[in-house]
Amino acid sequence: MITERTSGILLHPTSLPGPHGIGDLGPSAYHFVDWLVSAGQGLWQVLPLCPIGPGNSPYASVSAFAGSPLMVALEPLIAAGWLRPPNPDELAGFDKRWVDFGRVIPWRMAKLREAARSFFTNATAEDHAAYASYVESKRAWLDDYALFMALDAAHQGGEGFVAWPDWPPELARREPAALDAAREHHHDELEFWRFVQFCFDRQWRELERYANERGVKLVGDMPIFVAAHSADCWSRPELYHLDDELRPAVVAGVPPDFFSETGQRWGNPLYNWDAMKADGYAWWIARTRRQLELADLVRFDHFRGFAGYWEIPASCPNAIDGRWMPGPGAALFDALEAALGRLPVIAEDLGIITDEVEALRDRFELPGMKVLQFAFSGDANHPFLPHNYSANCVVYPATHDNNTVRGWFDSAPARERAFAQIYLGANEHEPHWAMIRAAAASVAQLAIYQFQDVLGLDGSQRMNVPGQTGCWTWRFDWDMVGPEHARRLARLCAAHGRAAFERLELPG
Repeated sequence: MITERTSGILLHPTSLPGPHGIGDLGPSAYHFVDWLVSAGQGLWQVLPLCPIGPGNSPYASVSAFAGSPLMVALEPLIAAGWLRPPNPDELAGFDKRWVDFGRVIPWRMAKLREAARSFFTNATAEDHAAYASYVESKRAWLDDYALFMALDAAHQGGEGFVAWPDWPPELARREPAALDAAREHHHDELEFWRFVQFCFDRQWRELERYANERGVKLVGDMPIFVAAHSADCWSRPELYHLDDELRPAVVAGVPPDFFSETGQRWGNPLYNWDAMKADGYAWWIARTRRQLELADLVRFDHFRGFAGYWEIPASCPNAIDGRWMPGPGAALFDALEAALGRLPVIAEDLGIITDEVEALRDRFELPGMKVLQFAFSGDANHPFLPHNYSANCVVYPATHDNNTVRGWFDSAPARERAFAQIYLGANEHEPHWAMIRAAAASVAQLAIYQFQDVLGLDGSQRMNVPGQTGCWTWRFDWDMVGPEHARRLARLCAAHGRAAFERLELPG
């Protein structure tokens, strides 16, 4: 757990600049770490690092353990001699400000395949040994992930999407002889997917080391649920509530509320918590251990689902007919702490929060989240107003699911905007800096700001709109970032005990 008073920036690596159509773990990631240091920031928070799923969302992945192939930087592959540099014509159509997933995905995957072919024929003995060691160390999840990806590729390409329960029964039900035959038949494809993960982990470890050596800690993000079409669900179906045809019998979501009359039907398969408890929550321990390999601190998304979750019959087209069901509660976190020690976890305790949820969070002394944008819909007693905080929390002016501060301020109801102006001392020109200042000045141990808000960007630059498609595409370019952004943030954070006091640059 991070105990010092500090602050940081929320920015997903895919939003970084770079020549290859999407942000990745290449030179701009290191440049961003240097920017964080210059701005007096001690944290870099990312979204889930796993492969994206439907709608290009990192919250609906084919694997809870794998890293995203799209984040594998090409520059290190070129430097190693495994990949030829792209020619300028290939790069000409990429937008510097937005990710065109339809163009980026096939292009980058082709580059990774080219690099893999070269690696397996031309790499040094040292690199081959490092690869073999990596594969052996990750075998518990990597083998099933690679086989799932190979089988998935083999069964797509026709008319419409083919979910894994619709594969040949011997593969869907994982008959040992069928799996052995598939491993032999798809040997080269399995090696490709293992190679991609080897590259991702190597590049991420190097970036994490670079950040840590400069006083920057990485904050990861772990979705509570997994996708139905995933290596996790296919490889361990007994850990989910599936029907006789291996399809989800019940699915995840949230009930109807002020924002939606029909609630939200997320569609993730729900865990069979009794089965997970029976084996000592081994899958959760392995998953959490993996996330802690990739980050110094991890946000547990939808924390309230560990206390109680909304169960929706799979046949229901919306969330109306769901019901609350008890989650694993303290038993899961007792098992995690017994295996992993004190958990460096942020509890995403937003939404419908009960005394039971707060008791679970507080029993394990996990910091919850406060989102300043939500604070002005009520009165002075609103729990998200800074004067109502306790120290053990993380304050955000906004998260990736929110509008930017400028976008929120421009579109908020007149009453909320007026309340914010009074409380924050904000004006219509710089509401983002007023909200950043309030977060920095609060007693919250950690304060994290969206990079869009440091840059003062409007609502057209937000990362995600929950329930809408076409999200996750935002990128910035370095010409948008002037020296004053880092200088101003560093001085503000220093004044409130979140950076070195010398950054105030006081006269005399």
